[in-house]
Amino acid sequence: MEFNVDKKPKENIEKYGREEIDIAYKFAKAAYKEFGTFTKAIVLFGSLTKKDKIAQAKGDIDILMLVDDLSLSITPEVAETYRIIVQKLVRDISQRLHITTLKLTSFWEYVRMGDPVAINILRDGTSMLDTGFFDPLQVLLKQGRIRPSPESIWNYFVRAPATIVNSKWHILQATLDLYWAVIDSAHAALMRHGEIPPSPEHVADLMQDVLVKKGVLEPKYPQVMRNFYELSKKITHREMKEVTGDQYSRYLADAQDFVNEMKKIVEIKSNRPGQQNDAK
Repeated sequence: MEFNVDKKPKENIEKYGREEIDIAYKFAKAAYKEFGTFTKAIVLFGSLTKKDKIAQAKGDIDILMLVDDLSLSITPEVAETYRIIVQKLVRDISQRLHITTLKLTSFWEYVRMGDPVAINILRDGTSMLDTGFFDPLQVLLKQGRIRPSPESIWNYFVRAPATIVNSKWHILQATLDLYWAVIDSAHAALMRHGEIPPSPEHVADLMQDVLVKKGVLEPKYPQVMRNFYELSKKITHREMKEVTGDQYSRYLADAQDFVNEMKKIVEIKSNRPGQQNDAK
């Protein structure tokens, strides 16, 4: 008795452009020829879709390779050989290829826990090669049978407070960078007028005595220098533990204005290194 069975279309294949699919297939074919059954799945994934024409033209082609760590022992030597071969394949096929490699057991663990990265790959990816592992997981996800575990929920949540603290630290560091921009440009301006760069606490006073008194600088700029010096001390001594976005915007504007003013002084009578300085 004969009957027809229609093949299901490959999941998500319509999301990707023809050129990207061809490159991914070419890589998958070459990789399987090199690695054989060591390769369990090769998946095209990422944000590269037909709707994103700019990404198609310039973006990476993300490939996930799942390798067998169950029946084969992945020693450091094996891992290094694998890395060299993959790099050669990328050079030979397309520099747009960006390869991510995961052990089979690691990916399974991520899926079991409902890890967002693994879930997104299952949701958006399309397999170029599969030995019966990736495609069934896609079906299970589509059927709603893969759910985040309580531990994965908390593992992700506990990162959030630390990330907020880290973001505040980055703003503090950015504020210190503004201080160094101010101090460096002030040193350069003083050097243009024949002065030896003083220690930071004396820069504002020397600017007043040398630059303001000569009439080459407005009186407000030594005070800006002094404000930044005091600000840096408050941050480094932990007296100031947070800088708001509005504060940083003001500091950035002050620093930019200060540096621009110092640039005018540095450029006076010399636009090139090595030219004689007669600014004294």
